[in-house]
Amino acid sequence: MTAQLNPRGDVAVLVPAAGAGVRLGPGRPKALRLLGGDPLLVHTVRRVAAAPSVRFIVVAAPQADLSAVRELLDPVAPVIVVAGGATRQESVSVALDAVPEGPEIILVHDAARALTPPSLVESVAAAVRAGRGAVIPVLPVVDTVKEVSGEVVLRTVDRSALRIVQTPQGFRRPVLAAAHAAASDPLTDDAGLVEKQGVRVDWVPGSELAMKITRPFDLALAEYLLTGSSPGTIA
Repeated sequence: MTAQLNPRGDVAVLVPAAGAGVRLGPGRPKALRLLGGDPLLVHTVRRVAAAPSVRFIVVAAPQADLSAVRELLDPVAPVIVVAGGATRQESVSVALDAVPEGPEIILVHDAARALTPPSLVESVAAAVRAGRGAVIPVLPVVDTVKEVSGEVVLRTVDRSALRIVQTPQGFRRPVLAAAHAAASDPLTDDAGLVEKQGVRVDWVPGSELAMKITRPFDLALAEYLLTGSSPGTIA
């Protein structure tokens, strides 16, 4: 029987989790690093599974850790686990192919955004459900931004039209499938692939809690937000 959460849900969430996480330092694959005693992936799946619209979660895990990831997530939520690819883009494609028939709304969510609230999952899904082909959550840029060349500052960039992109990113299923089928050059997010196909991308307000845990500082900050304590310093 196919693992599913809410049989009435119309959303499938893809979680590419096969990356090594080099910037986080040596150790296990990033999605399996501990946060508050549990791997990042456990926190991420737990929050996604709490969103009422989600019917399926597909995790693309490292080939060497498939059994361990299935065992890890089994008590958390019904999840489909597949072997990820060499790149994030490949992992998303593999996960998309594994989604059962039914959901026409596909969300792609970074495993490293372990504190993302379920309400953001629902917000992105609702925007796609309302007729948008592609939707991303964003935050405003609050710092001054400079364009540089080497050690020289070229100009100050107008930040009023700039946004920081988060996940989950939401798509109509045919839109995402077509973008991946046509992909040639790798891009850092799925919305970029969709943009290249000439599809309009809309946005909804993001969440400060949907921070991406990439560096040791991010992990320490997330630990502090989760537990009120930190294994390192965030001062």
